[in-house]
Amino acid sequence: MINVIVATHGPLAEAMLASSRMVYGELPHVSVVTLSEQRGIEGFKRDFARELVHAGQNADGVLVLCDMQSGTPWNIACQHAFSELTTPPVAVVAGVNFPMLLQSEEIAQLTDVHAAAVHLLELTVPTLIIAAPVFSNQSDDF
Repeated sequence: MINVIVATHGPLAEAMLASSRMVYGELPHVSVVTLSEQRGIEGFKRDFARELVHAGQNADGVLVLCDMQSGTPWNIACQHAFSELTTPPVAVVAGVNFPMLLQSEEIAQLTDVHAAAVHLLELTVPTLIIAAPVFSNQSDDF
C-alpha cells in the first residue's frame, strides 16, 4: 500500500484535501503538511518528519506530492527520500494538482512507490489541457 503526503507552501494542501472530500469523498491514504510563516522551516521539518513516520506505518512506501520543485517542502521531502535511514521508501513528485490528488486513489494499492509515482504522472498528464472551441456540423437528419 502507498500512502500519500501532500506538502505545500501555505494552506494549499489543506484546501485541496478539503475540496477532494467534496468531489470524491474521503481519501484515507492522504495526509497533508504545510509550510506556514508562523511555524517556519524548522516547524515544517518537524511536522513533515512526524507525518512521514505516521504515513509510513503499515505502508510499502510514501509518495510525497509537492507544490513545486526546489521549494522547502520539496527539499525536505527529498532529504528523507534520499536518506538510507528512511523506511519505507519515499518518492517525491512536484506539481501537485487537483486531478493528481483525486487519482492518487488509483495508485494506493500498489507496493512499489517509485512505480506508483510514474503511474500517477501518466494518469495526470492527460488532464492538463488547453480549452479550445469545438465546431461541429449539425446533420440535417434529426
